[in-house]
Amino acid sequence: MAVALTVPGTMAGMKLAVLRNSMSGQKAGLILTGGVLGLALAGGTLFAAFRSGDLLAAAYAIWMLGWIFGPVFSGGGDETLRPEYFTLLGLPPRRLAAGLLVGAFVGVAPAISLLALAGLAVAGVRQSPVAVVVALPAMFLQLAVFVLLSRVAVAVLGLALRSRVGAVGAGVVNGAILAALGQGWVFAVALGQAGGITPEASAALRYLPSGWGLAAVEAAGTGSWGRAGLALGALALLVALLLAAWAALLTRRTGSARASARGRRPITAASAPGAVVAKELRIWSRDLVRTHQLTFALAYGVFFAAAPLVLGVDGMLPWAGPIFVLMAAAMSANMYGVDGTALWLTLVAPGTADVRGRQLAWLLVVGPVAVALTLAFSAVAGGPDPMVLALTAALLGGGAGIVPLVSVYALVPGTDPHRRGGNPLRFTEDDGAMTGMAYAVLALVALTGAPAAAAVWLYGWAGAAVGVLTGALFLWGLGLLAQRRLHDRGPELLQLMRTGKRPPAEPGGWTRFDDLPKRERIIMAVCWTFGAIPLFPQGVVPALFKVNEVESKSWFLALHLPEAFQWPVIAFMVLLGLGLYGLGVWIPYRHRKP
Repeated sequence: MAVALTVPGTMAGMKLAVLRNSMSGQKAGLILTGGVLGLALAGGTLFAAFRSGDLLAAAYAIWMLGWIFGPVFSGGGDETLRPEYFTLLGLPPRRLAAGLLVGAFVGVAPAISLLALAGLAVAGVRQSPVAVVVALPAMFLQLAVFVLLSRVAVAVLGLALRSRVGAVGAGVVNGAILAALGQGWVFAVALGQAGGITPEASAALRYLPSGWGLAAVEAAGTGSWGRAGLALGALALLVALLLAAWAALLTRRTGSARASARGRRPITAASAPGAVVAKELRIWSRDLVRTHQLTFALAYGVFFAAAPLVLGVDGMLPWAGPIFVLMAAAMSANMYGVDGTALWLTLVAPGTADVRGRQLAWLLVVGPVAVALTLAFSAVAGGPDPMVLALTAALLGGGAGIVPLVSVYALVPGTDPHRRGGNPLRFTEDDGAMTGMAYAVLALVALTGAPAAAAVWLYGWAGAAVGVLTGALFLWGLGLLAQRRLHDRGPELLQLMRTGKRPPAEPGGWTRFDDLPKRERIIMAVCWTFGAIPLFPQGVVPALFKVNEVESKSWFLALHLPEAFQWPVIAFMVLLGLGLYGLGVWIPYRHRKP
């Protein structure tokens, strides 16, 4: 009994020990970068607390969505302590869930979220000092709700990915919500045009679980102690219900998924590349995780491009195709890593068929959908745009070339598909490297569209052919480099897949991230994290707004300046973003071994 009572404390100690001994290398850089971004967001939340309760309620709604959907991009979230580790201890599900919950409070993300929730105390002080008495328990209950919602969402998504309907539905929901968060400026402008947060929206924000703590504080500030107690009681009850739901889902997670017994036609092919294509297409159709990823990329592209319709602007609709291609490439970045140790099957059949077959299969899966999106939405928006058509062709070729190339040069050891356990979102033990690879592929594929964009900018429709040409060149050339790398370094890649240890760097080769000095690792992490901010939101997007004569200024710095300074500032932002990415590439090159 004494041992059982110490389970939460023991798990918290285990979590602290693991974190203390893993703060090194790339993971430390990513945690530091995420901590800086989190502190900035927490500061913005506290600033909203000083402005108005409506802004604070909206901020906490965004924090809740971040806790729920953030784990989708990070391999199922923080799973330093996994339920599978404790299945042989015979702990009751609720005690196991309670212990894991206490362990989940140990980390950078909960600490930063608690700092953001200090806005409840600020709101209490602004109304009545007595309300602070309610704000303190509300902070911790609200944090418990955020953490438990994250855990339950991951568990539910894991169950959903055991069926095709669930995988598709989860992809649509995740893509729509993440696209809405990415296009938050649209809704901010719409609210500004409506005169701010309407009373109906204000009430709705407080009915959400993220607003119950604020509702309790505001009720206490006005002397309505009954309503304050009711709101706190609702938070406590929700914590208990979520804990019970998580305990029930843990028992489902440690079980095994039932395999499909439906028959399949045998794979037939007349050539080696055709066999690889058939095998890859079969995997795309059978692997529910890939189904979820592809659906997510499609939903994200459609909803991201359709968000400006809220303002009556349809000029972004045709961009759904290129955005879908970018997200599909990012989702499939670790193409060879997800094979796990089955990579040996590729290595015992040497030749050029494997890379070319995977490229063709990726194009067959992504290409028709991207082209259909581009043509259909272009027709809705008033006709085809040479820039969109050229970029669609260029990005398809660039994605088909970049994905296998990055996968063999920066392979992240993946978990064998049959050993993914109860969390199918976790492909690898190194979630930080996987996330970094996805962002790198996103940026690199976007850069492959630069020549086509420049050609269309200069020559109009005549430059659209450049998109097709560059796409074909990237497809062929980058695929050739991937073939050579796979042929020359195949055994080393298999060793990395089996052991997780990278072989020593080649003389004259680029220095790995973990081998860089600590200062350079921090600089490189900052460059790759923040390079996208000036390049895309402050450079490329306002340039598209000016070209398409969109009147909204939103939060784009250049559009708030006099006309004479707008294009120079846009050019400066683009160069700054490219410069940050260039510095991130130059640092490991400068430290290469002689």
